Amino acid sequence: MASETKPYGTTSSSHSGTTAPPAPDRHVVSRCICSILTSEDRNKTIVLFGETGAGKSSLVNLMAGEEVARTSPDMERCTLQWKDYAIGFDGGSYTVFDTSGLEEPQLGTKEYLESVDNAYRLIKELDGRGGIDLLLFCVRASKVTATLQSNYRLFHEFLCEKKVPIVLAITHLEKEQRMEDWWEGHRSAFEKYHIRVAGHACLTAANGLEGRHKELYEESRVTIRSLVKNFTADGQKQAWMGGDNLFVSLMRRLKGLLIGSSIVRRKDLVPHLTKRCGISPDVAKQVANMIKQN
Repeated sequence: MASETKPYGTTSSSHSGTTAPPAPDRHVVSRCICSILTSEDRNKTIVLFGETGAGKSSLVNLMAGEEVARTSPDMERCTLQWKDYAIGFDGGSYTVFDTSGLEEPQLGTKEYLESVDNAYRLIKELDGRGGIDLLLFCVRASKVTATLQSNYRLFHEFLCEKKVPIVLAITHLEKEQRMEDWWEGHRSAFEKYHIRVAGHACLTAANGLEGRHKELYEESRVTIRSLVKNFTADGQKQAWMGGDNLFVSLMRRLKGLLIGSSIVRRKDLVPHLTKRCGISPDVAKQVANMIKQN
């Protein structure tokens, strides 16, 4: 059993009257915590992303075997906003971060600035969970678009620097005679947009249907659970380093998706970093300067 880790800045009490040792270095403690979190009993972390309407919440419920995520389409969405859900199946425990992606292939300045604090908090949260084990890209069975490509790049390339396995979950296939046929007919379109994945699942996440559709739903549960287990198995996890460097890199790369003449000004970045991310003014100015670098 892992020993209890004390909060930052605390020291053990001394019954012998000797001076307590100084508080451990924050980065050393952080590395120790990450080491503990990578043990076998740690919840595997899945970052689920995709466009509105792809069926991400329904996919969470499909994996969980119960309704744990709301499927309301009315929730206000902002790039990199998320909700996390603890689920378990087949003896494994998982934390799924249902994360809002891009709704258009490019961002305006307002959308970019709104993503700053979401990105900062998301990276910090994922760091605290010991990193990312799997990217799960939820895609509605329809035409492959530039927005899909931008979402793929945002998470696989920008956030995870191509260091985390990524798999596709293709939804809304309940009307297909054989769900796997859709992938066979559209695989080349994903390749055309340079969307390359380690695995895929063709499924339906539509619950409450009867007859054949109910059978397809249960079949889909088996399929998606098998996919997740295969790519989060021990030894599958690759190196993912979060922290401030990744945040700067992510926001710098995200600038490449800005629309036309849209620009991000240093004086707009600094208030977001201080007021919404809790970064000190001096550090915020340094971070803003690094983000502004080409």
